[in-house]
Amino acid sequence: MAEELRGLGVGRKLKSIIAAAAVGLLAGCQTAPATKVVEASKPVPAAHELPYRWTQGAAPQAYKDMVATFGRTWLKPGEYLWASSIPAEGDTRIVLDLLTQTGYVYRGDKLIGATSISSAKRGMVTPLGFWSILEKRPFYRSKKYDNAPMPWMQRIDEYGIALHGGGTPGYPESHGCVHLPMKFAEKLYSLTKIGSKVVIEG
Repeated sequence: MAEELRGLGVGRKLKSIIAAAAVGLLAGCQTAPATKVVEASKPVPAAHELPYRWTQGAAPQAYKDMVATFGRTWLKPGEYLWASSIPAEGDTRIVLDLLTQTGYVYRGDKLIGATSISSAKRGMVTPLGFWSILEKRPFYRSKKYDNAPMPWMQRIDEYGIALHGGGTPGYPESHGCVHLPMKFAEKLYSLTKIGSKVVIEG
C-alpha cells in the first residue's frame, strides 16, 4: 500500500512537471517575435491574421488590390505582374511587405505592379517605415559589399539601403537592400523620380 501511494505521488509530480512544461511551451509560442516570413508559394492569410511587427495598413491594402486587379493571391519566387496600361498622371508610390516578401507599385491610386522581393537576411536589416527615393542610377556597385552590382539602383536612406535588381529566391537573402526581379526593377526605375514615396511594412 505504501509503495502504491509513493507511486501515486511520483505520478502526480510527473503530471505536474509535464503540465508546467506544456504551459511554458504555449507561452513561448504566444510571445515569440513575429519575424517569420509567410511562404510565398502559398495564398496569404487575411491581413488581420498576419503577425506584422509594424504596419500602417498599406501592405494589407496592397495585397487586396493585387487580388482585385490581377486576380492573384500569391506570387512565385522571381515572379511579377505588370498592368497593360499605366495612368499618364499621378505620383508613383511603392509599398514593400517584408512579411510576405512582396512589393507593390502604384501610379496615383491605381496598382500597376506587384512582385516578389528579397529583403535582409538574418543578422541584417531592411528598415521599416516611410522613405523616399534619394538617388537613382541605372547601374551602381556596392561600396560595402565587394563591389557587388546593383542594377536599376534606387537608394532610400543615407546608409546605402536601396531597391535594385537582384536575386528573389522567395525568402530574405540580402544585406539590407530590397532585391527585385531584373525586368521589374527596370520598369519601376522608369516610373519613379527623386522624392517618390516608399513605405516598408513587415
